[in-house]
Amino acid sequence: MTIKMHWSDKTMLKFGRSIDRLNKEFPKVIPREINKVGNRAKTQVIRQLTKQTGLDRKVIVAAVGKPNQAKPGKLSYEMRTRGGNIRLKYLKPKETGGGVVAKPFGKATFYPGAFMMGGAVGNRKTVAKFDGHVMRRTKGRLYTFARSGVFIPKEMTSGATLAAFEKIAGPLLQERVEKVIAKLLQ
Repeated sequence: MTIKMHWSDKTMLKFGRSIDRLNKEFPKVIPREINKVGNRAKTQVIRQLTKQTGLDRKVIVAAVGKPNQAKPGKLSYEMRTRGGNIRLKYLKPKETGGGVVAKPFGKATFYPGAFMMGGAVGNRKTVAKFDGHVMRRTKGRLYTFARSGVFIPKEMTSGATLAAFEKIAGPLLQERVEKVIAKLLQ
């Protein structure tokens, strides 16, 4: 999933000739400004995704990764993310009687029948091969990882995260480009 920042046609018409002139005379200026704005927007996206998903910041930073930055001849800043249905291990799980409580989307949720430890009721022990993962039974003695329903790419393009990106990226980029045009082309 990718978030791309686009200007409206109206804005492009307004700045078109000026940006073209800047690209010829000062080819590194516009990409530098795009990258500054993109980095600020990325910070806000990571901050909002952390709240929105309930995941730790370091998990979100790893999932968002390094963006494709603008450079002369390529005036776009792209944030890419990855991640499927997140395992409960990353959502602060705690085993309780009859299941596990984890915090997907920042809210405590009970997963009945899920477990993190092995052994009889009065004699529960940590299982080394689980490595902190939450498991659930499939059938008989078979088990699999318990999943949360949190998908980072889906969350990145919706709700407060998308609103934070749009609030920062568009207006700030326009403001910075106007300043550069006024400073260098007047």
